Amino acid sequence: MWDHDRVTAPALILWDVDHTLLEIKGVSRDIYARAYQLVTGSPMEQLADMTGRTERAIIIETLQLGGITEPEPLLPAFYDALGEAARQLQDRMRGAGRSLPGAGEAIAALVADGVVQSVVTGNLHSIAEVKLAAFGLTEHLDLAVGGYGDDDSDRAVLVRLAVKRAEAAHQVSFPRPRVVVIGDTPHDVKGAHDAGVRAVGVATGGSTVADLEAAGAEAVLPDLTRPRALQAAVFGLVG
Repeated sequence: MWDHDRVTAPALILWDVDHTLLEIKGVSRDIYARAYQLVTGSPMEQLADMTGRTERAIIIETLQLGGITEPEPLLPAFYDALGEAARQLQDRMRGAGRSLPGAGEAIAALVADGVVQSVVTGNLHSIAEVKLAAFGLTEHLDLAVGGYGDDDSDRAVLVRLAVKRAEAAHQVSFPRPRVVVIGDTPHDVKGAHDAGVRAVGVATGGSTVADLEAAGAEAVLPDLTRPRALQAAVFGLVG
C-alpha cells in the first residue's frame, strides 16, 4: 500500500486530456463542422491540424482556411457552439472512444490530503468536461481550476493560469517543484517547463518513451497501468 504520509503536501497535479486519459476517434471533426455551420452559416470544408494545439489556435486557423480574414471576433460564438455540439454528441463520444487503460485508477491513486488534481488541455472547458464525464473521470478532478484552450494558445500560459486558479480557490501556495503536468506529448513537457513546473510523460499517444525523454520530462511511463510507478514519478517516492 502507498504511504500517503510520504507525500509532501500541498501538490497540484495537472492532467492533459486527449491521449493521456482518454481517446475519441472521428467525433472532433463533426463537432467542429456543426459549430462552423452554426457560426458562419456555411459548411466547413477544411479543419486545421489539431495535434497538440489549443482549441483557440485550431478555431482561428479553421476560420482562416474558410476565408475569414478576421476570425477573433467570432471566437466567443464559436466557443459556445463547440460546447453545445459536444454535449449533443456525447453519446457518440462514448461509442467512438474509451478511457485509456488505468486512467481512472491513476487519478484515484494520486488522491491525498493537500493534493489538488485538475487539467491543462487544449480543449475548451466545456468540451473537456463533456469528454471526461462521458468516461466517468471527473470524480477527483477540480475542473474549475484548470487551464483550457479558450484561455490562450500557449500551453505555458494555461499551466500558469491553472496554478493561479488553484491557489486562489484552495487558499494555498503550491511550491513549483510540487506542481506536475502529466501528458503524452513533447508539447505538454515544454508547456510545463516553460511555466517553471515539472512534467511526467506517458507514452499513451503518438509520442514514444524516447520522444518524451528527449523532450526533458522528469519521468516517463509507458502507460497509466502501474499506479505505484505513477506515484513515484509524480511525488518522487521510491520503493
